[in-house]
Amino acid sequence: MATLDSLTTEAADPRYADIDTLGVAELAALMNEADRGVPLAVRDALPQIVPAIEAVTDRMLRGGRLFYVGAGTPGRIGVLDASEIPPTFSTRDRVIGIMAGGPRAIVEAIEGAEDDAAAGATAIDQAGVGPLDSVVGIAASGRTPFVIGAVTRARERGALGVGLSCNADTELSRAADHGIEVITGPELVSGSTRLKAGTAQKLVLNMFSTISMVRLGKTYGNLMVDVRASNAKLRVRAERIVSRVAGVAEDVARARLEESGYSVPVAVVAIRRGLPIDAARAALDAAGGRLRAALDDEGRASR
Repeated sequence: MATLDSLTTEAADPRYADIDTLGVAELAALMNEADRGVPLAVRDALPQIVPAIEAVTDRMLRGGRLFYVGAGTPGRIGVLDASEIPPTFSTRDRVIGIMAGGPRAIVEAIEGAEDDAAAGATAIDQAGVGPLDSVVGIAASGRTPFVIGAVTRARERGALGVGLSCNADTELSRAADHGIEVITGPELVSGSTRLKAGTAQKLVLNMFSTISMVRLGKTYGNLMVDVRASNAKLRVRAERIVSRVAGVAEDVARARLEESGYSVPVAVVAIRRGLPIDAARAALDAAGGRLRAALDDEGRASR
């Protein structure tokens, strides 16, 4: 209890002492006001966030993977962010979520799972984490044994360890190579860290996954060129992107996308460089899958 009493995420904010007497409009305004401080807390932590992302990206550029490890809300946020990477960037098994208690814990509480440091270490062993990999442990309190066990074991295996918490001077930060502490303060409902702390965690994980994918060449400018066109909306998005980047009508873009299996980069290279689909795919492979590099080759060839 003494440890919990020292955590700002567990404190009871007197401003919210009477929320059970307020109407919906007043509560909504209070929550909105409280949430306004979250991006500012993330901004204050950028000196910690940036070097951690740089270190993660360096490993990913050499073939490493990014793991998120958490329990309860932080674990679910990690799984959510990881699950959005394959459809957004057409890459599998590069960003992976590990949840205390396993997949069932994503939808229901598994009591005691977060208290097992040995289980966190075992999860890292089972995932085959190695020296090129990075493990981001997420715990609002900064003291969750499962997460600390996972980060500690990851570092023993040569991986990069990052600790993301919402309190100051945490055990998780001390266990990691890079400690990130986004101080979000007391919650509207005392101790309910799915609120401001959870929002902060998602904002930071957005940075890790998005920036790493951009650095891996998964975008062209701010266009989602590696999108996996798995439904009607995403097929239309792919057609619009090809039309824009290649400078052709959408029906032309659609035809080349159909030939390429709806690969936006392959279709763009085929159109811009006047290549058959197989040759365009080979050119893209030679450029390491990076569309901008493949199109730069086009410019050099024309000079």
